[in-house]
Amino acid sequence: MGTPHILCLGEALVDLVCERPVTRLADADAFVPHPGGATANVAVAAARAGAAVALAGGAGDDAWGVWLRERLLAEGVGLDHFHVRAGQQTAVAFVAVDDRGEPSYAIYGAGIEAAVAALGEEAERAAAGAGAFFFASNTLVGEPERIITLAARRAALQAGRPVVFDPNLRLHRWRDPAAAAELAAACVEDAFLCKCNADEAARITGCAEPTDAAAALLERGARYAVVTIGAAGAVLAGPGGLRHRAAGVPAGVICTTGAGDAVAGTLLAALAAAGFDGDVLPDALDAAMAAGARATESWGALG
Repeated sequence: MGTPHILCLGEALVDLVCERPVTRLADADAFVPHPGGATANVAVAAARAGAAVALAGGAGDDAWGVWLRERLLAEGVGLDHFHVRAGQQTAVAFVAVDDRGEPSYAIYGAGIEAAVAALGEEAERAAAGAGAFFFASNTLVGEPERIITLAARRAALQAGRPVVFDPNLRLHRWRDPAAAAELAAACVEDAFLCKCNADEAARITGCAEPTDAAAALLERGARYAVVTIGAAGAVLAGPGGLRHRAAGVPAGVICTTGAGDAVAGTLLAALAAAGFDGDVLPDALDAAMAAGARATESWGALG
């Protein structure tokens, strides 16, 4: 696909979803495979919305890795920097969804971290050569993949590329939640857009009210900030006093896995189509709320 307009660096894995509400994984009696991984979900959502997008990372050379790669290609995601690694197992997440649509996970395999760490300087070159760079915090947990991710971020910024950061904090993966919030806060600086949910924004900024948190993210160095508030919608803050409130979109919720990723991917695609002119963000955020709502109406991350 040549040089992608957006490079997404991060995890892809296989979600094995129990497609009926259960209180706990032990109550599940069958699982259905779906492509997953937060960053892969964002890439797929952006591709579905018309963006040229590539995913940097990888999977194992096992049957699940082949399965995952085929499905990413079918979605139109570029895989020039996504490698199937010999001797590596593809990460698999068993997913149970309760009667409110909220998922719980049990992840097996170390493929996420190893795949990103194995990219080495390739990630920096790819980020500098892309039209824009997207990343999240899941590749900041361990030191090897953190070094690669932060180097790619730095390379993109030095090359003048817009950087979009979604903290997407999974605190159960971190030894110290405060350290996770501190590192995420550091990545807000110089971001063209920081998109996070209300809980993440509160942890990063100390502001419990979403509108205040969005303003605080600007003070920390983001040019634009989006804070999502679940079914209540989202708020946008930007330069020149830009403020916008997007209403939530009603949905018949089945599974909320990937709803935030659908929001991020929709915003990325709109920005890419506009040459990263932030003036499109108010309308794009309204569309992103609809995309996030649709994502909750089927099993798996994006249906």
